[in-house]
Amino acid sequence: MQSDLDVTLGKLEGHVKKLSEIFKKRVSMHGYAVVVSRPGFGACKDDMRFYLRDLMTRMKVGDLGMRKQALVNLHEVVVEDDKYVKLVVEVSEFVHLLVDFLGCNEVEIVEEAAKVVSVVAGFDYYKGVLVGAGVIGPLIRILECGSEVGKIAVARCLCKLTENSDNAWCVSGHGGVTVLFRICESGECKGELVGAACGVLKNLCGVEEIKRFMVEEGVVSTFVKLVRSKDEAVQVSCIELIQNIASGDDLVRQMVVREGGVRVLLRVLDPKWTCSSKTRGVVMRAIENLCFSSSSCVSLLLSCGFVDQLMYYVRNGEVSIQELGLKVAFRLCEASEEAKKVLGDAGFMAELVKFLNAKSFEVREMAAEALSGMVMVAKNRKRFVQDDQSIALLLQLLDPGEGNSGNKKLLISILMSLTCCNSGRKKIVSSGYAKNIERLAEAEVSSDAKRLVRKLSTNRFRSMLSGIWHS
Repeated sequence: MQSDLDVTLGKLEGHVKKLSEIFKKRVSMHGYAVVVSRPGFGACKDDMRFYLRDLMTRMKVGDLGMRKQALVNLHEVVVEDDKYVKLVVEVSEFVHLLVDFLGCNEVEIVEEAAKVVSVVAGFDYYKGVLVGAGVIGPLIRILECGSEVGKIAVARCLCKLTENSDNAWCVSGHGGVTVLFRICESGECKGELVGAACGVLKNLCGVEEIKRFMVEEGVVSTFVKLVRSKDEAVQVSCIELIQNIASGDDLVRQMVVREGGVRVLLRVLDPKWTCSSKTRGVVMRAIENLCFSSSSCVSLLLSCGFVDQLMYYVRNGEVSIQELGLKVAFRLCEASEEAKKVLGDAGFMAELVKFLNAKSFEVREMAAEALSGMVMVAKNRKRFVQDDQSIALLLQLLDPGEGNSGNKKLLISILMSLTCCNSGRKKIVSSGYAKNIERLAEAEVSSDAKRLVRKLSTNRFRSMLSGIWHS
C-alpha cells in the first residue's frame, strides 16, 4: 500500500538524518565515547553553552542510554546552577526537544525529561516559554498513562505552572481537572502523587469557573473521604484543598459540613490519633476557617467534644499548637454565649490567665479579650472569683512599671466585670496587689482605672487609698 510505503520511507529518512547528525558531530555510539567534561563552578558562559550543546547533540542522535544520561546530566546542572536554566531556555530548539521527549514511548526518557521541565517551570519568567512550546498537552498525557515517577514529576511541574491563572485555564482545557480527580480517587496512588495532584487542584480552584466545575464533579465528597487516609501527606493536602475550595463560599462550607467534614477533622485532631504537629496545626486552621461561618457549625463543634480536645492541646501541645488552640478558643468566645459557658465549664479561664503574661503581644491580647468576654457570663464570673491566684495575677499585671501596657485596658475590663459580685470586690480589695489600680489611677494613665476605683470605693477601700479619691 502507498500509505505503508510512505510510513517506511519516513522512518528511513529519520534514520538517515540521525546518521548524518552522528557523522557531522562525530559522536561515537560506543561506551568509550568522549564525553565533554562538565564545567567547574563559576565557569564562563561560553564553556557552559559548549557543554549544553554537547548534551543536546547526545539527546538528539544518541541511543537510549546516551539520551538518558544526557538528560540526567542536564537535570543535575539546572538544579545546581540557575544560569544553566537560562541558557537552556534561550535555545528554543532545546525547549522543543524536551517537550518532544515528554511524548515519546520510552519511559525512562519521559521521566528524566519531566524532571528537567519541572525545574525550569519553577522560574516565573520561563513558564510562558514552556507553555508556548506546547508543554501542557504532553504533561496531561503523562498524568493519564505515565509511570509513577513521571506522574509525580509532572504533577509538581503543573503545580508550578498553574500558579498563573492563564495556565490554569490551559490545564483545564486539556482535561487536566478530570485526570487529576482520577488520580486522587484511585486507591493505588501513593501519598506523594496525591499530594502533588492536590497542589495542582488547589491552584486551579483559584479560578471561579474551574472551582464551580470541581464542586459539580464532587470534589468535596471525594476529598472529605480522603482526609480519612492513614497517609499524613494525603490528609494534609486534602484538608488544605478543602479549605481553598470553601474559602469565602458559604454554600461550599455547608457542603463540607453535610459531607461529614467537621467530624473527620475532629477525628484527626483526637489526641489518641497518631499524627504529627504539622497535621494537627493544619486541622486547627481548617476548623478556624470552616466552622465559624454559622451558628450550626459552632453548635456541631460543641456537641462533638471539640472543647475537650482544644483544652488538651492548650495545656499539653507544642507552643505553635497552643497558640493555634488559643486563637480558636478566642473565636469560640466571639461565637455565642453557649460557647463561653462550655469553655468556662471546661476550665478554660485558668488557662487563659496563664497566657496573659506570654511573650507574644498577639497571644496576650487574644487571651485578655477571650477572658474579658467569658467573665461577662454570670456563671463564669462566679467560677473565676473563686480563683484567688488568677485575681492576684491580673492585679499584678496592672503594675505601671510592668510591660504589657497594651493589655491593661482589657485587664481592667475583666476586673470591672468581677466587681458585679460582692465576693469579687472583696477579693480585689483584699489582694496584696490592689494598690496597682490606685497607682494607675493616680498617674492618670487610664480613665478605666479611675472608673474601677470608683466602683470599688467602699469605706474600706477609701481608707486604703488614703484619701486620694473624694468623689
